[in-house]
Amino acid sequence: MRLSLLLLLLLLPGPPTAPGMEDAAFPHLGESSQPPPRACPPRCSCPRADTVDCDGLDLRVFPDNITRAAQHLSLQNNQLQELPYNELSRLSSLRTLNLHNNLISSEGLPDEAFESLTQLQHIYVAHNKLSVAPQFLPRSLRVADLAANQVTEIFPLTFGEKPALRSVYLHNNQLSNAGLPPDAFHGSEAVTTLSLSNNQLSYLPPSLPPSLERLHLQNNLISKVPRGALSRQTHLRELYLQHNQLTDSGLDATTFSKLHCLEYLDLSHNHLAAVPAGLPHTLAVLHLGRNRIRQVEAARLHRAQGLRYLLLQHNQLGTAGLPTGALRPLRGLHTLHIYGNRLERVPLALPRRLRSLVLPHNRVAMLGARDLTSTPGLAELNLAYNRLVSARVHHRAFRRLRALRSLDLAGNQLTQLPPGLPTSLHTLRLQRNQLRALEPEPLAGLDQLQELSLAHNRLRVGDIGPGTWHELQALQVRGGLVSHTDYPQAAPMALPSHCLPSSSSRRPLGNTTKSTRHRDQLWGG
Repeated sequence: MRLSLLLLLLLLPGPPTAPGMEDAAFPHLGESSQPPPRACPPRCSCPRADTVDCDGLDLRVFPDNITRAAQHLSLQNNQLQELPYNELSRLSSLRTLNLHNNLISSEGLPDEAFESLTQLQHIYVAHNKLSVAPQFLPRSLRVADLAANQVTEIFPLTFGEKPALRSVYLHNNQLSNAGLPPDAFHGSEAVTTLSLSNNQLSYLPPSLPPSLERLHLQNNLISKVPRGALSRQTHLRELYLQHNQLTDSGLDATTFSKLHCLEYLDLSHNHLAAVPAGLPHTLAVLHLGRNRIRQVEAARLHRAQGLRYLLLQHNQLGTAGLPTGALRPLRGLHTLHIYGNRLERVPLALPRRLRSLVLPHNRVAMLGARDLTSTPGLAELNLAYNRLVSARVHHRAFRRLRALRSLDLAGNQLTQLPPGLPTSLHTLRLQRNQLRALEPEPLAGLDQLQELSLAHNRLRVGDIGPGTWHELQALQVRGGLVSHTDYPQAAPMALPSHCLPSSSSRRPLGNTTKSTRHRDQLWGG
């Protein structure tokens, strides 16, 4: 009887459930407790609902099943030859499109496809096979990278009428001046970085954006900067014109005079015979290496009083090439590179604040008692591979250099250690001379010396006097080992407020792809 009653109670239905009181934790019939799977193309990854990453999958066909909600699409490092209009045009939410390193031709990149991408901000099409740029890119664009293609022509609306555009990369293409329309950047007044290096330009393009802060034109065929071509670029901070065909007649006194924010100017590897006139007072680095400069005139440097680094290596400067006081206007000069010239003496009356003087591979045959007295703060002196002989190095030549840390006299014809070496020395390089003896007297007091290079001389064990190493308590390197010594860093310049870089230009030049990141070296030969 009790068992029958219990079974009856178990079979009776429970009280009706009130509306809205269902157990949310219990799955209903036909439903799963897991969220529905996110739509993602095969083999691709979709780490977020708005991101599709198909990088490096050897794809030959544009993937299907890309969600319409995608904002960031990466198809770089594949084998794509074309982008189907119907697939690309439906992705109207795209903000970033990365097509870097594919096989896409201009015929495979339909202009119409970009008309619906009204939110696109970043497009990377570097390292493809484009012969012309797209005729139209969205107005919303901020960064455009078309580097390392075969582009010969761009159009007015490729980069024009883009008020948010900040960076354009067109280096390593085949652009000539005929392929750049005069209104190429009309309506794009916010561009701060423009890279046109490694093309076929014969003169500096006119009508460049006035907002430019960095302009790369190196490795072209430029022989002339037309008058007024840089008159509106008053925010320009870095100008790269190295490896071109510039001559003195291709520049005039007004070429750089309006660049009131210019800090870095590279004119190396050209055909200049003189220092350009009209240099702005904000200039910190002037690179004139590997030209044909025979003489430096003080008048040409008068306005560039803020110059910190002057690089004149591998020119044709002779005895009269740097007359006494020629560099005197450069009161803040920190580093002077004049190696690979024809100088027979150290230039006299150098700026007092000079910290680094680098002039190996000249013809310097003597050091007088007063040759270095104008630069008491010198920390690095490099006279390697000149024609110095011991008899013509005055015993007081180094007496004023109380801050000198590095002295390089390698590759000369010295037969004995120079007397009167500064006690502040950390590095002394004397390899490849004619040293026949080493006595303790010239090394006395050098208790901070850490590196002494004596390789490839005529020293034998018996030629080293007793007690020679006694006072060299800090010595770490002796013989042929040479350790790296960094150049002293310059203090930051104080620039006018209107010259400060915009927020969009404070990141390294280039986009997120390694191959299009453009970094020019300060110490290029």
